[in-house]
Amino acid sequence: MARNIFNQPPKDEHDAAPPSPARAKPAKLPGSVGGLRDSLREITANSIRDIDPAQIDMDGLRDRLILEDNSIGELAESIRKHGQQVPIMVRPSNQPDRYRIVYGRRRLAAIRKVGGPVKAIVRTLDDDASLIAQGQENNLRLDPSFIEKAMFIKEMQEAGYKPGVIQDALGLTRQGVSNHRVVIEQLPDQLIHIIGPAHGIGRRQWGDLAIFSEKANLVDIASRTIAELPEGTPSSEKFNAVYTACSSKERSPVKSTGGSKTMVVKDENGSCVGTLSIDQKAVAVRVARKNNPEFSQWFEEHAEAVLKQLFDKWQNERGTGP
Repeated sequence: MARNIFNQPPKDEHDAAPPSPARAKPAKLPGSVGGLRDSLREITANSIRDIDPAQIDMDGLRDRLILEDNSIGELAESIRKHGQQVPIMVRPSNQPDRYRIVYGRRRLAAIRKVGGPVKAIVRTLDDDASLIAQGQENNLRLDPSFIEKAMFIKEMQEAGYKPGVIQDALGLTRQGVSNHRVVIEQLPDQLIHIIGPAHGIGRRQWGDLAIFSEKANLVDIASRTIAELPEGTPSSEKFNAVYTACSSKERSPVKSTGGSKTMVVKDENGSCVGTLSIDQKAVAVRVARKNNPEFSQWFEEHAEAVLKQLFDKWQNERGTGP
């Protein structure tokens, strides 16, 4: 079972190391003072403190593909208006009066924009416990996407963390970790950073995209495709556009003479309706079932009739209709 780093049982007083036999018996006062000092240290270590953000180092593994984005500005504005509602967690550094971030990187970045101290819980954790705390808190607050978890797993493995620690950090079984690892090993890191976290895109879809890597340069295709999309296009729509472009290339092995493009079609509210891919071989319309299940069903039932209507309209406009 995964270890819960947030509700650790208090230390049992019987677990404390026995007094050294070399110490003299009459040292009752120092012993009492020492016990009080240890108790105060334990209380302080688990309390919330105000810390200067400049004293906190942003080290450790990244569990997010995007940190400095528009959402940081929105979070900073919320903190400016309402204050910091949730503390971050840090651990003491080897350097005096400095700390290392455990979790709360986005909150720390936002407060650095706002100015002033950051509310932080200070805990003395080793590397394994720090990583587990980071992963568990991240899963509780905002579930990372499949590809973010896969990247996090890859970083943890490369850093030498044991399988049990990785499973505890993300709350996954051994098979779950393996499923993420199999996909991430087939995809270039650059491709993932171009597309982004792609929330809502799961293992099967990323796995299908990885298959194209055997026959095509996914980084080049993704760079060209995303460059043609409107600024601010959501990451999941970028994935769909790249997948559509790769699918079109797979269906047309002959080298393209240029002029291919992919467009995201949106409704009046700015939500994605589907993608339109145009190249020298075909014009393809793709409607993602996951994003628009009801519309995709309707489109499937009426696509033939709609296409015929468009064809009839085209014939009438050019004067060749019946």
